[in-house]
Amino acid sequence: MGVFVSLPEPAMPDQLPPNPAGTLLNKFPQGSLPMGKKATKDGLQARGQWASKAEFLLAVAGQIIGLGNVWRFPYLCYKNGGGVFFVPYLLFLVLCGIPLFLLETSLGQYTSLGGVSAWRNMCPLFGGLGYASQVMILHGCVYYIVILAWALLYLSYSFQAELPWSHCNNTWNTKACFSYDSYNQTANASSLPENSTSPVMEFWEREVLRLSSTLDGLGPISWKLALCLAAVWLICYFCVWKGVKSTGKVVYLTATFPYVMLFVLLVRGATLPGATQGIIYYLKPNVTRLADPQVWMDAGTQIFFSYGICLGSLTALGSYNKYNNDCYKDSFKLCLLNSATSFLAGFAIFSVLGFMAEEQGVDIGTVAQSGPGLAFIAYPRAVAMMPVPQLWAVCFFLMIIMLGLDTQFVSLEALMTSVTDLYPHLIRRGHRRELLLLFVCIVCFLVGLVMVTPGGLYVFQIYDHFSCSGASLLLLSIFQSLAIGWVYGGVTERKAADNFLIRLSRDSPAFMCQNCFKLIESRALQRQHQGYDRQQPSSFFQPVLEILDPDRVHCHIYIFPGALVTTEPGERTGRSSLGHHAGLDPYPLIRFSASHLGHLRPSHYPGNPDTALPNPVQPR
Repeated sequence: MGVFVSLPEPAMPDQLPPNPAGTLLNKFPQGSLPMGKKATKDGLQARGQWASKAEFLLAVAGQIIGLGNVWRFPYLCYKNGGGVFFVPYLLFLVLCGIPLFLLETSLGQYTSLGGVSAWRNMCPLFGGLGYASQVMILHGCVYYIVILAWALLYLSYSFQAELPWSHCNNTWNTKACFSYDSYNQTANASSLPENSTSPVMEFWEREVLRLSSTLDGLGPISWKLALCLAAVWLICYFCVWKGVKSTGKVVYLTATFPYVMLFVLLVRGATLPGATQGIIYYLKPNVTRLADPQVWMDAGTQIFFSYGICLGSLTALGSYNKYNNDCYKDSFKLCLLNSATSFLAGFAIFSVLGFMAEEQGVDIGTVAQSGPGLAFIAYPRAVAMMPVPQLWAVCFFLMIIMLGLDTQFVSLEALMTSVTDLYPHLIRRGHRRELLLLFVCIVCFLVGLVMVTPGGLYVFQIYDHFSCSGASLLLLSIFQSLAIGWVYGGVTERKAADNFLIRLSRDSPAFMCQNCFKLIESRALQRQHQGYDRQQPSSFFQPVLEILDPDRVHCHIYIFPGALVTTEPGERTGRSSLGHHAGLDPYPLIRFSASHLGHLRPSHYPGNPDTALPNPVQPR
């Protein structure tokens, strides 16, 4: 990839407006940090860059291609009309997914800043977008890694001579345990004794989770899960501790190995009896489902969950790119890879589910599940029916661990990037970044211990429902679209939005994306957000959840930073500063947000005095 646009030379100091006191870039005159290999004169460590484009592509692929591609997308296709589900899915992908994906990636690349600093410099009124995304990442890091602890425990049991979830001869099994293999295999599964439980269900509830009946008593910590959780956190720490230098090398394994396992499972599943029937159920179209609003809701939320939009991770990863990298083509390649992986995973999953349905003599709807139920109940049960089940169990749980591991540590890297860019002079010295990362990992590990107790599954479900919910992501997306389409891109005399995207690609989709942000995307997201009917759990946690509901927290974060920003006295659409209230403009916040794109010191302008975004990387 070469230079696609000839950038003008940096403007001279006398051509630039003054930089008022109190702005973020006045505190840190380097903007973000230098991108070279050596430390700066004042002792700051260099910020770093990806060693190659492959590292960036693999890191982003590892972030966006995760467990949802394997255990959520195939089930949504089956539930929402088979092949018909691709109509709303592709529509949301083109109108919302790709534009927002390109927006976040190019925002980080153009500013060379993490999620918080990038939004604060572009438009301080919407600086809360960065903070809100980091809150969601932090919540996600706490509970998402618990899934990897479950998978690691399953993996350790997979090396036994006989899989423990395939029979009822374990110490944790009850009298109600009923193994299908011990019954007459020619009989239909509907003739099983009443109130019987399967060995895989008892293994999941009584050995792995040791599940309690209610949330009222959490109970003691499961030492097996605690050790697995500590092991996964230790791996994540060493994947991130040297920044992009270590992350860029680890993703070569974690982002590619799941495809090897997925291909192995796909080939194995296709050779099983009943696989064809399972694939037919996966893709069989039902056109009438398009009239159901829930189908469109599922398609939209799947795009946001699967593409890692509005979490700030794409901005952080893009910030380590070279300034002239063609992020336009990269975004399309990554989006295509993500959707193709989801589609391919459906064949691997439903071929095995079809086999299990035929073996048990039941309809595939009986065995089809989504989420952890697929990974830890349905698929292990199917694996136990295969020849050499230990081999396929190891392959499957290794794939689950690798899919979740790179999503986890790349999200952790994005969080560290945002915090470090906020306080570079404080953190990027000596081993302070490594110590801060260690502190974050230890705190998240201690909080996560609550989820490896007998009542931990209920806490996990509360986190999953509230912390990174679809409603929160959609709310963030609405504000991002408004910020770019109507605030940042609304300054027609500055052509800011055009410069922002055109500088990054010769065949820029700036005009298409700007119209998407202004007209189509904002309205589509608002309509989808209105469809959410959040149900609060009825328990003694109700008052706490009412206060800590991320939707409310995020709304306040959006508004509060903007309340500190107004225009200078006598200015109508001029530059603004923090903490100065003029009172002359009847719409100070709106005027500010439409004109203020960040203040820069003269030596760090990207070249065009009409564009006020930092460019710490010199044009090549």
